[in-house]
Amino acid sequence: MNQPIIFLIDDDQQVLRAISRDLRNQFRDRYKVLSTASVAEALGSLTELQNKGEEVALFLSDQRMPEMDGVHFLEKAMKVFPEAKRVLLTAYSDTEAAIKAINDVKLDYYLMKPWDPPEEKLYPVMEEILGDWQANYRPDFKGIRVIGYQFSPRSHEIKDFLAGNLVPYQWMDVESSEQGKLLAAANNLGAQELPAIIFEDGALFAKPALKDIASRIGLNPTVRNQVYDVAIIGAGPAGLAASVYGASEGLSTLLIERRAPGGQAGTSSRIENYLGFPTGLSGADLTRRAITQATRFGTEFLSPQSVAGIQVKDQYKIISLDDGTEIYSKALVITTGVDYRKLETRGIGDFTGAGVYYGAASTEAASCRDKEVFVLGGGNSAGQAAMYLSKFARNVHIVIRKPDLRSSMSAYLIDQIAQTPNIHLLPCAEIAEGTGEAKLANLRLRDLNSGAETDMPADALYIFIGARPYTDWIGDGIIKNDKGFIETGRDLQQYPAFRQLWKPARDPYILETSIPGIFAAGDVRAGAMNRVAAAVGEGSMAISFVHKYLAET
Repeated sequence: MNQPIIFLIDDDQQVLRAISRDLRNQFRDRYKVLSTASVAEALGSLTELQNKGEEVALFLSDQRMPEMDGVHFLEKAMKVFPEAKRVLLTAYSDTEAAIKAINDVKLDYYLMKPWDPPEEKLYPVMEEILGDWQANYRPDFKGIRVIGYQFSPRSHEIKDFLAGNLVPYQWMDVESSEQGKLLAAANNLGAQELPAIIFEDGALFAKPALKDIASRIGLNPTVRNQVYDVAIIGAGPAGLAASVYGASEGLSTLLIERRAPGGQAGTSSRIENYLGFPTGLSGADLTRRAITQATRFGTEFLSPQSVAGIQVKDQYKIISLDDGTEIYSKALVITTGVDYRKLETRGIGDFTGAGVYYGAASTEAASCRDKEVFVLGGGNSAGQAAMYLSKFARNVHIVIRKPDLRSSMSAYLIDQIAQTPNIHLLPCAEIAEGTGEAKLANLRLRDLNSGAETDMPADALYIFIGARPYTDWIGDGIIKNDKGFIETGRDLQQYPAFRQLWKPARDPYILETSIPGIFAAGDVRAGAMNRVAAAVGEGSMAISFVHKYLAET
């Protein structure tokens, strides 16, 4: 942790050198002593220190300075570091100003010149003042800080991106966080410049693009190699497993992800039925372990980047990214998974990211403290989200169309929900409308048996109503079923177009698509089981078929 700062300012260089020397001799092992003779320089450095997350423990300012007197400087300094102690350095003739400053700037002490010997006139006073500061000091968060409006879709996007990439950050709502207000004011950030992100080194980006954030946090948004043995599109459980096995078995492996690793599983607050973890583990923990494992074996991780299309030329698969970059690979594994279906109910689309969220329970859960929260859906993802949100919310209401949860949710989750007093099941119901001003405020619920409608206050709605495969970007050369899932293996035989597309003498491998050397695994594949363990198994199995395919070419 950085040492707290003792900040000195005096236009008299001789006095400044003397007091700096004395304070360093006594406090250098506990505090960093900064000094300047210029008020302009001092004021300019305060915002920089604040952006870097530095903490000023004490300001010591001379009273008589040509640019600005000491009291006025302390008035400005306390707006940036309001918890810092304030000491005025005065001559005998400045005593009246010093006494007045006790009220004006809540001055903690005024120090008379000269202060010799410091062992009697300086150190005891400073020890007492700094000891008082330490007693009330709570270390500030060291890392990335995000400033914005709580119910802003753009703020939610940035928080979700950082959380999805397992990057710790501090969220500051500019309307409720005093520190957020101070940082916004110090950096002249108005509503048009928000959300803004301040990195640990003090660099500030207003309304940053995700690719800019990715570069700053160490992700790789640009490709390095030109030809890979295998490229994997999608970093959910299947893609992560494929990248671990591909790289560990000596294949030059590229993993491409459009947003953040982990997929839908990565947003799960608790996976309790994954083999080998009897107490369960979070989706974020599983993702962190898998990414660490994949990169240790040499997988190149490209994120955030979206794939626009795939072409086949000779034996190479050419991947076109949204930014125009082309990547060549000998084999390809598609593991793009699924996206949550959008709720088309009236008013809901107006509040996406502003009270209405698809998945992402962990990102916004803290903002639901003591609030009325709704979860739409009866699957395991909805149940896990409800359990997690119940730790924060006053009440969590699960809205389902069926009479109960037994047909769609695991028994262990149903039991947990039944034993959680602030989770309430609303069966045989649907959402008819969402209303509010800048954010969601109310939901209108319709009883499917009687048709009666009821308005209920709602601070947040989390939607888990099934999923659709993320395959819109895939061209006609890869056969999909009527729901958009990729067909593989023997199931391709039922499609008339298959024999026109498939040229090898052999039949497709189990996970191979209608284009030789392109495989699909995980939830994006038709007929796949929607389980994390199944996706991991398919991802690893796909690499065994990649080896067979590469041996043929």
